[in-house]
Amino acid sequence: MKSIFTLLICFFFANLQLEAQTTPPANPAGPVPAMKTGKEDPKVNSRSIVPESIVVTQHQVTIKGQSVPYKATTGTLPVWDDEGKAIAGLFYTYYERSDIKDRSTRPLVISFNGGPGSASVWMHIAYTGPVVLNIDDEGYPVQPYGYKDNSASILDVADIVYIDPVNTGYSRTTGKDVPTNKFFGVRADIKYLAEWLNTFVTRTDRWASPKFLIGESYGTNRVSGLALELQNNQWMYLNGVILVSPTELGIERGGPVESALRVPYFAATAWYHKALPADLQSKTLTQFLPEVEEFTINELLPAIARGSSLSPQKLKEVVAKMARYSGLSEQVILQHNLDVSPDFFWKELLRDKGFTVGRLDSRYKGIDKAAAGDSPDYNAELTSWLHSFTPAINMYIRNELNYKTDLKYNMFGPVNPWDRSGDRTGDNLRQAMAQNPYLNLMVQSGYYDGACDYFNAKYSLWQLDAAGRLKDRITWEGYESGHMMYLRKVDLVKGNDHIRDFIRKSLPKPGVAAKF
Repeated sequence: MKSIFTLLICFFFANLQLEAQTTPPANPAGPVPAMKTGKEDPKVNSRSIVPESIVVTQHQVTIKGQSVPYKATTGTLPVWDDEGKAIAGLFYTYYERSDIKDRSTRPLVISFNGGPGSASVWMHIAYTGPVVLNIDDEGYPVQPYGYKDNSASILDVADIVYIDPVNTGYSRTTGKDVPTNKFFGVRADIKYLAEWLNTFVTRTDRWASPKFLIGESYGTNRVSGLALELQNNQWMYLNGVILVSPTELGIERGGPVESALRVPYFAATAWYHKALPADLQSKTLTQFLPEVEEFTINELLPAIARGSSLSPQKLKEVVAKMARYSGLSEQVILQHNLDVSPDFFWKELLRDKGFTVGRLDSRYKGIDKAAAGDSPDYNAELTSWLHSFTPAINMYIRNELNYKTDLKYNMFGPVNPWDRSGDRTGDNLRQAMAQNPYLNLMVQSGYYDGACDYFNAKYSLWQLDAAGRLKDRITWEGYESGHMMYLRKVDLVKGNDHIRDFIRKSLPKPGVAAKF
């Protein structure tokens, strides 16, 4: 190929009534092949990355009773090295409401999942996007597999781009000689994604748009770090950051703090499985949990800190309360010196009934080979989710969005070893908020999430803003579901409504200056 060219291929699908087109964007590193479909391009029907490709399709969805036409752009966009050479291609899906004339005031939501090593599939086809998984109302798989319109999507109020970092989804490096330390680490991940976002925002002409980052799980580290990196090194300022099921964000919490903070999650799980005394079970979850939170901070944490200096009488009182709230026996709690690990809790809570409980969502139950042991054989919730997500995303991208490739869509990709040194992402976010008066924060947590539990998320907010100077720009929302709270139908609607409201509230009125 000796020159940059434009190639347009139109496909008409009588059953879908969709139009697909392919055009290669301008490339500062030299020409690359456009994305094609069919056998004419061997790179498409192979497992080689095409670092720059694009397919556009037209769609329509009804959201909250309103018809919303939209354009879906899917493809790959390069990650450049310092010499302008493409060293990776990141796969993305970009949804734009197509009846909007002026995008300067149209919000853009930039969406990442976590892992690290997880594709953006989870929030893409189960939460904020225009299609949603075909699952039951509590999030369990049903057949036939597939997807349907998402009437709760936020596409009515914002455009959305879902991004797969290197080795997730269809994203890959351009060759085995590309050093993985450019991608696989807390700081490296933030740096290259910020550069990529600069290219994306420039290509799509979205510099004027209000911008929001949303990340789930490890994606919360990613977007917290990106908030400052975009601001300091790409000169791109945000209006909002949304953390879904946040991690610890690099905020220190070892020893007694780590041991104590997990107990409110234990209590929520025990309440769900009806493992608590009748007087506690008679309360609603949100009525019951504040009592446990107060016990955790005011009694349990100091008791663990005191260790052997704790009086026998006080130890007896604390053990009795912890047993009452957690569904575990006093004997088990004493055997663990008040420090019960989550793994043991997932194995122990329903041991007498022959079940384990799920890590990411403890509403799910599993069956182990043996009742004995200190941890479950497998994550009951994750295998259930992969059951429904994997067929749907592969069907959707190929059949609905018309992106054809023989690359394997990595739900989880190889990203180890991951360099976790220098994780100050929570403080990065604080700095970004301190420097940018427009920047707001919302956190969403599921009460039954044992990997990134809700009370640890609250603790992170307390420590992130220890002086309380930012609290008028921070909100926290809880949901009676797990890590992916949106899999429960009622929380799919509620969670999207919270995001929709957050976006609207985070948009300053015209002419209102960014100042304290």
